[in-house]
Amino acid sequence: MKAVVSGSYDPFTLGHHDIVARASQLFDEVIVAVGVNLGKQTMFDLDLRVEMVRTAVAGFDNVSVAAMEGLLVDFCREHQANVVVRGARGGADFEAEWSMAMMNTSLGEVETVVLPASTSVSFISSTLVRSIARAGGDVSPYVPSNVSALMQKEL
Repeated sequence: MKAVVSGSYDPFTLGHHDIVARASQLFDEVIVAVGVNLGKQTMFDLDLRVEMVRTAVAGFDNVSVAAMEGLLVDFCREHQANVVVRGARGGADFEAEWSMAMMNTSLGEVETVVLPASTSVSFISSTLVRSIARAGGDVSPYVPSNVSALMQKEL
């Protein structure tokens, strides 16, 4: 079975990495869809975010990375995937994921699997990592090493 793990990944964090790693154990094939969210102003352009993710997940044989523009259900249809995997850190995340899951099922008959965040990374968010980076702080404890290096080069 093929699954899609989607997000804007601005930047790709250890929390994201944890969800991809766990999804890779549950599904035959996993596609990490690096998306364009029109409601967000990203720190890094799409090509760099794709590069960050691709390098970070290079060790997984059954994981690939692709840029995604448009609706997730259309991406799933195009890649013949009928499952979306999402991570959630707490109650608010689960509630938001539930609404998106219902919409995705309605739009494209895509099922959603929500994995709770592992305790060790449950406090990490891209928003907080961006704030630390903008203030000149060290983000290396919160992102894969390749992402930290790319961020330092870009900032």
